Amino acid sequence: MARGLSLRKYNAIIPLLSSAVRSYCLLHTHKSISVKGKIGVPINFDKEVKCLDDAVSLFHRMVRMKPIPSLPVFCKLFKTMLSMKHYSAVVSLFQEMRKLDIPINDFVLNILINSYCLMHRSDCAFSLLPFYLKSGIPFNVVTFATLIRGLFAEHNLNDAVELFKKVVRENICEPNVVMYGTVMNGLSRRGHTQKALSLLRLMEQGNTKPDLYEYSIVIDALCKDGNLDAAINLMNEMKQKGIPPNIVTYGSLIDGLCKLGQWEKVRTLFSEMVNLNIYPNVYTFNMVIDGLCKEGKVEDAEEVMEHMIKKGVEPNIITYNVIMDGYCLRGQVDRARRIFDILMNKGIEPNIFSYNILINGYCKKKKIADAMQLLSEISQKGSKPNTVTYNTILQGLFEVGRISDAKQIYADMLSVGSKPNISTHSTVLDGYFRYGLVEEAMSLFNKLERKRENTNIAFYTVVINGLCKNGKLDEAHSVFEKLSLIGLPPDVRTYNTMITGFCLQGLLDEAKSMLTKMEKNSCLPDSVTYNVLVQGFLRWSKFSEMRNFMKEMADRGFSFDSSTSRFLVNVVRENPSVLDMIPELRSENKY
Repeated sequence: MARGLSLRKYNAIIPLLSSAVRSYCLLHTHKSISVKGKIGVPINFDKEVKCLDDAVSLFHRMVRMKPIPSLPVFCKLFKTMLSMKHYSAVVSLFQEMRKLDIPINDFVLNILINSYCLMHRSDCAFSLLPFYLKSGIPFNVVTFATLIRGLFAEHNLNDAVELFKKVVRENICEPNVVMYGTVMNGLSRRGHTQKALSLLRLMEQGNTKPDLYEYSIVIDALCKDGNLDAAINLMNEMKQKGIPPNIVTYGSLIDGLCKLGQWEKVRTLFSEMVNLNIYPNVYTFNMVIDGLCKEGKVEDAEEVMEHMIKKGVEPNIITYNVIMDGYCLRGQVDRARRIFDILMNKGIEPNIFSYNILINGYCKKKKIADAMQLLSEISQKGSKPNTVTYNTILQGLFEVGRISDAKQIYADMLSVGSKPNISTHSTVLDGYFRYGLVEEAMSLFNKLERKRENTNIAFYTVVINGLCKNGKLDEAHSVFEKLSLIGLPPDVRTYNTMITGFCLQGLLDEAKSMLTKMEKNSCLPDSVTYNVLVQGFLRWSKFSEMRNFMKEMADRGFSFDSSTSRFLVNVVRENPSVLDMIPELRSENKY
């Protein structure tokens, strides 16, 4: 667990409270919170608390009142702050309450535990457990459900499950549907669908029966796993138990079926929903539209959009973005632009995703002028291009050789404070190398290294590849050799890049040595590795070595790819005697 937290530390505390909790659950029922308390006039939190400063000011006003407001008023204030995501401020104000000797109750402590968990500090949340004992405040089911949710949020799955088991095993308190739902949700979100299903079955046999929420969690997990038959069967079981599905349940099934392309079943579910007076909303329709677009059925997706409009469901920006993206993926950027114009004419404000989709479509079709026009429109509309926007434009400009424009866009990006990422720098470096601007590329590379910018092996592979293609093999090898020193082990693409560089220069012994080094470092060669080496042997007429290498290649299950086959055809055309020197080419029908 994070920060050295271990449940064993608290094992001695929890059992001591078991009996207290059971008594507490039997004797106490909590009524709804009144924000009036001991104050004559109720506090209107919606009007008085608009920001953190308002909340803190109100707190300080409350603690100076005589008499001090009741605890439900403080709870209401803290809950308002939680909804505004000011978690650490809640902790600070709680500490002030303690200094002022303001009494606390289980509601306040549960809010504090929730604050720590939302800050991903479950260690601090657990450190409050002894406080319950000192103050004579028993735990309740909310305390444990919150701690379990906090552990799941920090990816401490084992500890979350262990705590749940401890609560049940030691009968500390009776888990309610919220606690069961928390555990099921935590399990399913982390790919443990069968464990979530097993817990649902266990729940069915116990006193606390599952409701729609628990069934929907497991149905959604089954759908995400592609296990649609099991999901549909579980929904049918649920209906037989008298628990009707809602739009969320149907949404999970429809999304899963769309991803599998089972359109007839989607239609059946739509009809079933309508018969139950459950009408698809924009999110349901968007699932169908997205599924159709991913299959390239964009015209069908448009028909669905027209149908939803007829049914009184207005498309949102996501609907239009999905259809635009579908057309761009098919290379039909003009149709995508038509959709963009439709949403503009309807008064729907395009978001940055809308612009990025269309800019990417234009760049892929090399319509850079249109892409640049959209880029200027973004600023005119009062929005800001993001890193993806700049990366896409840079890629497009380098693709058509507009180097000076690419440099200007990169400079603009830096000047407006949009932070470049690894992809940005890799795109710029690759562009510089592609057009022979080696000095500028290395100047930028060295600058990024000095600034210790975030890099990865793909970034260094771009540099190594650029140097190799520009005949700077020694420099490329120097960059390669320092990778292990900076904690970035080369991957198969990095090795292949160096092997390609050696082969192009006729340094076949160095290429073979790199292959040996690659295998020694537990990086397995792939088809590209072998084909690059074969082409190297062919290029430099090392036919006897190629013959031996072909046997090793075949033993490892690799064969010539299309580029090697074309290369071989050209070599044989110029020198037919190659077939006599490598008879395997005839016997294996490679030529």
